[in-house]
Amino acid sequence: MKNFLKNYKMSLVLLLSILLGGIIGIILGPKATVLEPFGQIFLNLMFTIIVPLVFFSITSAIANMTGMNRLGKIMINIAIVFVITALISGILAIVGALIFNPTKGLDAEAIKTILSKVGGEIGTEAGKVSLSQRLVNTVTVGDFSGLFSKNNMLQIIIFSVLFGVSTALVGEKATVVKNLLNSATTIMMKMVSIIMYYAPIGLGCYFASVVGQLGTQILQGYLKVFLLYLGLTAINYFVFFSIYSYLSAGKMGFRAFWKNAISPTVIALATCSSAASIPVNLEATQKIGVPKDIAETVIPLGVNTHKDGSVMGGVLKIVFVFGLFGKEINSIPIILSILAVSFLVGAVMGAIPGGGMIGEMLIISVYGFPPEALPIIVVISTIIDAPATVLNSTGNTVCAMMVSRLVDGKKWLKVS
Repeated sequence: MKNFLKNYKMSLVLLLSILLGGIIGIILGPKATVLEPFGQIFLNLMFTIIVPLVFFSITSAIANMTGMNRLGKIMINIAIVFVITALISGILAIVGALIFNPTKGLDAEAIKTILSKVGGEIGTEAGKVSLSQRLVNTVTVGDFSGLFSKNNMLQIIIFSVLFGVSTALVGEKATVVKNLLNSATTIMMKMVSIIMYYAPIGLGCYFASVVGQLGTQILQGYLKVFLLYLGLTAINYFVFFSIYSYLSAGKMGFRAFWKNAISPTVIALATCSSAASIPVNLEATQKIGVPKDIAETVIPLGVNTHKDGSVMGGVLKIVFVFGLFGKEINSIPIILSILAVSFLVGAVMGAIPGGGMIGEMLIISVYGFPPEALPIIVVISTIIDAPATVLNSTGNTVCAMMVSRLVDGKKWLKVS
């Protein structure tokens, strides 16, 4: 119980603050708007730190990459497996959200009016430019100063990646810059941790205001999201993990995986941490028979870059905010964009320190939602954290099996 409280302390505090805020909002009704400035303070603190956080965290992470070429075939196949499983998870979430829309029945117009009163109307500019120009505007800016805006998240990320790659390629000559980036990243993450002490107050006050104006319907929406996510998690865990293990080594792979999958699952659920699950995942892959060099590469690397649960969460976040602001998911291009952004939010941003917050900002930036949408997404991240960790972490074990199949051939399990 002590370990449980330790690992879930922040999540529990946030959930309690949101619950308390909701209760206050129900009691005070529209009068709860008096608490909104305290929530806005939290939003402003997060928005002012996001640009330097993105730049320093991404550039330092990439600039310090060394020795990756030695892994050769293993690394290539890890990338293939991680991308395929993440895309499958994203597609599953899109299908689930289209069938069981968690915002169905909510008063989208009332919610849109309240949430966008500061941020303005949604999507007004998008309809005035061509698709090709919209693509250009999404990935680039015409002036360096444009990178200092929180509204250009994807552009900042692309610039940061290019800067990080260039720093890594320069080698020893860039040592001073690498040290600066590392130090700055550490400082920025410390600032984030300091700001997060205020998060329970800020989010509680914000949701008191929102619930006070909207009533309980947004809470019903969160319940629907959570139940939908649990259902999708069960399908991914039992059905797709079974398929992956069977594809890796037939019936032997299927039996070996499920014989050893319980321990990693329990640890992931209990700790809510993929990193804390590394030892038990390595033990499970050893018992299954995964080659040591593959297991010791896939499992640690997967902690940051294998995020099937986070990709699914990214889809539901986007769909939920779409529904709240009355935007329709009515075309293939929109569905593909949701899949692409969710992949970035889950699989790519997971490898970056503070990547969860960056990913949520990316959603707001790409689709033009007002800043007030950020707390909406943060709540979803909090309530799906435990099941998402199970998919992210235990998925590393079955992915190690699939990588073994691709690297060592279909006889890998019998040989080992």
